Amino acid sequence: MEPLAQFPVAERRAIRGVFADIDDTLTNEGRLGAAAYGALERLRAAGFLVVPITGRPAGWCDLIARQWPVDGVVGENGAFYFRYDERQRKLVKRFIDEAETRAVNRRRLQSLGERILAQVPGAALSADQLYRESDLAIDFCEDVPPLPRAAVDRIVELFEQAGATAKISSIHVNGWFGSYDKLTMTKIMMHECFGIDLDADRAQFAFVGDSPNDQPMFGFFPQAVGVANLRHFMDRLTELPRWITAAAGGAGFAELADALLDARARSGIG
Repeated sequence: MEPLAQFPVAERRAIRGVFADIDDTLTNEGRLGAAAYGALERLRAAGFLVVPITGRPAGWCDLIARQWPVDGVVGENGAFYFRYDERQRKLVKRFIDEAETRAVNRRRLQSLGERILAQVPGAALSADQLYRESDLAIDFCEDVPPLPRAAVDRIVELFEQAGATAKISSIHVNGWFGSYDKLTMTKIMMHECFGIDLDADRAQFAFVGDSPNDQPMFGFFPQAVGVANLRHFMDRLTELPRWITAAAGGAGFAELADALLDARARSGIG
């Protein structure tokens, strides 16, 4: 990974959109500060396409799509995208699975969650589980004392033994039935909402994240960025972003926003 300060101006000028994880990328210790929120607002006002890509639940993403200065949101690690259509004053919801499939999978995940909690002392259902449509989030450090690595690995193992996909974020292990991920739904959203083929145009978008569940995005986008706290997960990463910020969390995201806005200002765009 190279320092973000070495990101060439010409390559920064080519960026037209920013995808960003939320927890520990936009936030610091669970709080969304003015610097990161203001950076979202400044990017969108300058004409960038701005989309959070998160493991957080549908209930949170409803609010994010409606109230944040963003063009939409991908949630539950790729289970859906939500986008607020301002002209029609309507929230557009696009799930990867039909309602019946989601209902069946929620029952399967409930049973699996009970098994995980019985076998991994100290783990808990995420406080936001009630607002989820498609996945199960097991908390290992957000609202519980941090669990050792072996316990986190055991949670992943139990998900996978049940045939579920499992991904580790900075605070949860998220599991779901299906082969999708953050990148899968991001591609769908860009095509359906904006007519953008990310396979062809990936160099025009930056992704910024902080943890192992961001690896599909790190591996896909040539201008992927890690905030400084990504270094905490180096031994769990097989796909690394090209760039890394000097600052952690929301300050690192603001650092990227400033770099992109500076390059655009130099070119006279916006």
